[in-house]
Amino acid sequence: MKPIIAITAGDINGVSYEIILKTIFHPHILEICTPVLYGNVAIAKQHAQLLDEEFRTPQGVIITDARKVQEGKVNVITCYPDDTPLEIGKSTEAAGKASLASLKRACGDLQQGLVNALVTAPINKANIQSDEFRFSGHTEYLTHLFGAGEKSLMMMVSDALKVALVCNHVPISKVAESITVERIINKLTILNNALKNDFSIRQPRIAVLALNPHAGDGGLLGKEEQEIIIPAIAEANKQGILTFGPYSADGFFGSGHFAHFDAILAMYHDQGLIPFKSMDMNGVNFTAGLNIIRTSPDHGVAYDLAGKNKASEQSFRNALYAALEIMKQRAMNKEINANPLPVPEPDENDFRPEFRSFSEPKSTGFKPS
Repeated sequence: MKPIIAITAGDINGVSYEIILKTIFHPHILEICTPVLYGNVAIAKQHAQLLDEEFRTPQGVIITDARKVQEGKVNVITCYPDDTPLEIGKSTEAAGKASLASLKRACGDLQQGLVNALVTAPINKANIQSDEFRFSGHTEYLTHLFGAGEKSLMMMVSDALKVALVCNHVPISKVAESITVERIINKLTILNNALKNDFSIRQPRIAVLALNPHAGDGGLLGKEEQEIIIPAIAEANKQGILTFGPYSADGFFGSGHFAHFDAILAMYHDQGLIPFKSMDMNGVNFTAGLNIIRTSPDHGVAYDLAGKNKASEQSFRNALYAALEIMKQRAMNKEINANPLPVPEPDENDFRPEFRSFSEPKSTGFKPS
């Protein structure tokens, strides 16, 4: 059976339905997976009327249970009523409730193993807030459901760049106090494992960005580099994670030295996402470190574009492709590591100088400015 991919409908008043419809009703999609849309057909049809001819009459099958998924068709599970008020381009309480209903139902099926992966359309982080959702975004909610504590990582992925964050949705005023040696090492560990298991990079090279301008200038512009970031990098290397830095973010990206690394760990949201989105607005948000697979487009609800048939579905389509590829990579790595070859006992010749072989990582020649 083809992979079953759960798709949450996101905010009904934004571009979510537009990018979903433009993606899942492309004939190629049904050749590679079975999409299950958690939303509402009536709402989908109202959005479809605002799109091009090919999307105006979406043909899907309504099912009541993910156990009844029909391969070769777009399946829809109804999560909120047909008369849910649609106010395109506006943030409403009804839209927030609909977003949460979709997300909860999809996550419930994911927990039961009825679907293979989750692709989330954009939500409004303000209108979704309720007694059931007190989180700053999808990443934090999913970590609460499927992880524990800090065992997840917000990671932005494109062909050119992979950027992960120490602090996700944290106010700038609280970033410095949120950064600790333990937290950085934790994020580096998750990132290293994700690069190996989800992207099949055997020996990942990870760059770590500084917090302060000019990497602190020896403590003149801040001591976080000396007291927190550098010790964390040293400990990560002791644990076998190839980690380099800290690099001053402006020179690091401006000079193109990011190309020497498999991934970058940024200290806070905009430090990593501004350069990432400047290079590619069609990237993917991947929640690494969990035992489930969740991806999403790298943009928000875009109320200003909603209902105008102007939203690009490319980032959402890439998120769907990424979920399928990560599934494939995890399965392959699980198979490869199922029966590892035994490690031979060391021979006395291994300790003679002429038999030793050292493999040192190449220097990038780049130092903090």
